[in-house]
Amino acid sequence: MTFPLLLDDAAIFPPGNLPLPDAVRAHLAHGVAPYADLLGPLVVALADLPALAETTADLPAGSIAVSVTVPSPAVVAAAVERARGIRAVRLAALEVAVPEGVAAGDVIPALDAALGGPDRRSSHLTDETSSVKEEFRRSTGETLPTTYVELPRDERRPALVAALAGTAHHAKLRTGGVRAEMYPDETELADAVVMLVRGGVPFKATAGLHHAVRNTDPETGFEQHGFLNLLAATDAAAQGAGADAVAAVLAERDPHKLPDRPRPTLLGSIGTCSITEPVDELTDLGLLPEVVR
Repeated sequence: MTFPLLLDDAAIFPPGNLPLPDAVRAHLAHGVAPYADLLGPLVVALADLPALAETTADLPAGSIAVSVTVPSPAVVAAAVERARGIRAVRLAALEVAVPEGVAAGDVIPALDAALGGPDRRSSHLTDETSSVKEEFRRSTGETLPTTYVELPRDERRPALVAALAGTAHHAKLRTGGVRAEMYPDETELADAVVMLVRGGVPFKATAGLHHAVRNTDPETGFEQHGFLNLLAATDAAAQGAGADAVAAVLAERDPHKLPDRPRPTLLGSIGTCSITEPVDELTDLGLLPEVVR
């Protein structure tokens, strides 16, 4: 099956809030399902690692791919050490927040110091259309994890994107949350997408991407971005579209006006608290074969 996004398994985070033991069991089941090729790592917080060690104690070595969310660049080295101390874990990625008070110019040097220096380069720089899945599949043993730097929604964002350009590090966009103000509107998100594409920075997106197409949540009234819209918007930016045109793609609510054959882009994965729901929606839209259900 071919679809140009991985689905990172964020089942333990809101609004899913699945208990960790249940999330591990479900993730392992997804890994042998017909849609397993779409499955990214299980996303856990740094604070969850002790519980993850206990939950996975009986699993074979390296049997579960994990992405660890980290609260600051300052604790990346400790996060890597702790994750690699869990026998069952294959550390696929780190998702690093940039808290207030951390200057954009300090982030990359801190990551390079923790992860092995600035000479490490991402395969995206030579083949952005296929390396997302390949990079994830290759992340075995002591291979360094893919590092996603969460872009703050403040004046540091442009400088941080510029700092990420040409490095091994990727970006992370937060596209929603549990409150309405956590959702960037299409103008803000379009600006970020165009900035990343022009800088050649691979990225993932997470939070609020509950459906394939732009929608209004009937329970909360939140305006929610669609992950198909975001994929199409990233492709449009890669073809030279400006921020206004990209914003129009993000705002589109008719799935028939989005590409029926999505192409690989710098958007490599999305975080989702459900794996089966996006698979079902993509199947209903004819973008995945019925056999994957």
